[in-house]
Amino acid sequence: FHFAWWSYHVAFLMWFSISPLLSEVQDTLDLTKAEIWTGPFCDKYGPRIPMGLILLASAIPTGLTGLVGTSSGLSILRFFIGVGGSTFVMCQYWTSCMFTKEWVGTANATVGGWGNVGGAVTQVLMGSILFPLLRDAAYGGNREKAWRTACVVPCIVGLITSYCVVRFTDDCPKGNYAKLKKLRQIEPVSVGKSFRGGALNVNTWLLFVQYACCFGVEITMNNAAALYFKEEFGQSTESAAAIASIFGWMNLFARGLGGFISDKANIYNGMRGRLAWQSICLLIEGCLVAVFAQTETLSTAIMVLMFFSIFVQAAEGSTYGIVPYVNPAITGSISGIIGAGGNTGAVVFSLFFRQMTNKTALRTIGAMVVTSSVLSLFVFIKGQPGLVWNPHLDNQTYDDDDEDDDDDHMNQKHEMGFKEGTKDEEAIQAS
Repeated sequence: FHFAWWSYHVAFLMWFSISPLLSEVQDTLDLTKAEIWTGPFCDKYGPRIPMGLILLASAIPTGLTGLVGTSSGLSILRFFIGVGGSTFVMCQYWTSCMFTKEWVGTANATVGGWGNVGGAVTQVLMGSILFPLLRDAAYGGNREKAWRTACVVPCIVGLITSYCVVRFTDDCPKGNYAKLKKLRQIEPVSVGKSFRGGALNVNTWLLFVQYACCFGVEITMNNAAALYFKEEFGQSTESAAAIASIFGWMNLFARGLGGFISDKANIYNGMRGRLAWQSICLLIEGCLVAVFAQTETLSTAIMVLMFFSIFVQAAEGSTYGIVPYVNPAITGSISGIIGAGGNTGAVVFSLFFRQMTNKTALRTIGAMVVTSSVLSLFVFIKGQPGLVWNPHLDNQTYDDDDEDDDDDHMNQKHEMGFKEGTKDEEAIQAS
């Protein structure tokens, strides 16, 4: 649990390490605004090894940030650093293996939220602590040397975490996938078959769009907020970074709260409750984005930003309360595709900031988020009721045991860690 959220947290730290310093980078490299805005392996190998490798792959280019000298170099470097965002898939897969269906929403949302707090920590650590400390204490006021050196810190943290994840963690409660496969405790999984199964499920793509409209917004705000407050309200680099960090700090509770309410809604109204909460979060989020775009004073903008952030992250938690039900046997692939929706949304929304004024971009994003809330009407998961009607039940395409079968699939990996007294378990312990 703790390695899951910490690994994702460190990935965020590296991913957005340059974001609070973009105004300084822009001045040094003489960049224009346009130049600034440029899981199946879990099913097969388990989350531990992919997590360690991705952290390593992201840490190296993070440490090289200070060597960048052109806008194209910055774009290429940030592309490779962005690979760290895929740690989200391992993070969610890990907790889906460790927790039962009754609490999977809360567990997934909590590790995701605590990981996302890395976005807030980055704003404060890089923009308000390391940059001024290096500038004033180490380089006698030289701003360029300060931002070029600052990214070495998240690089070191990433390298240490990468080693610890591979060395000290397990894929699931019963051990590592490689050992379990040798003992035939779990069946080998085809990466291609797993991905096809996730990609051909319509629900995957509906949730892909909805996740693009919540996590995509969060990534965009992590990149844009500091620059936005500096441009729109005349804040200094340090002050703008501190204000922007408020958005990420809401992850301490907001994403977990979204998953918790989703779990409670499931207890009282099944999947219909989860889908209703999903739509409510997205609807309120979209409205608050539009309100944020209209704010004219700094104090009002900060207040709206706080509530806007709460519902962005609650929607993220709600989404991953639904994901493990879509097709439990290939949760890794489905998590990966839907998680990629967040990155896709971030790319699309960043293009809005590149081509439009800040306020027009925010209003456009708000309209898209509100529209995405309607998609919950069309999510129909086998064995579960829809938000308004039940086409599977009406057509009798499955029997009453289907829901129990899906629940069995969801708990299969979890139960592996708690079935005592079997010969296979004794063999594992002996080895």
